[in-house]
Amino acid sequence: QVQLVESGGGLVQPGGSLRLSCEASGFPFSAYALRWYRQAPGKERELVAVIPASPGDNTTYADSVKGRFTVSRDNAKNTVYLRMNSLNPEDTGVYYCYVGLLEVRGGIWSLHGYWGQGAQVTVSS
Repeated sequence: QVQLVESGGGLVQPGGSLRLSCEASGFPFSAYALRWYRQAPGKERELVAVIPASPGDNTTYADSVKGRFTVSRDNAKNTVYLRMNSLNPEDTGVYYCYVGLLEVRGGIWSLHGYWGQGAQVTVSS
């Protein structure tokens, strides 16, 4: 059973920092890219960062977080992290980790997405 469990959210003042964690289980963690998304109130969910499975491939970030957020992974702990610095109120939202897994169902291979339950991040003075 695939599980993604986020932690580390909370309330922080503008300019502050937080680190989110997402602990995964139920699939070969080191073989898959992981993603962080966020959803602000009244807005659509948006992609924030992607960390590939291979250490030689580049991480990617949304333009709005480049230079402030850093995604990393610890394959020994089956955990992906999102370090967020210089937070501003526009970063407020629920942050989700996501993995897309190739699975066979009914004899057919296809991509299936799994989401964590989300971690609330609120940036406010």
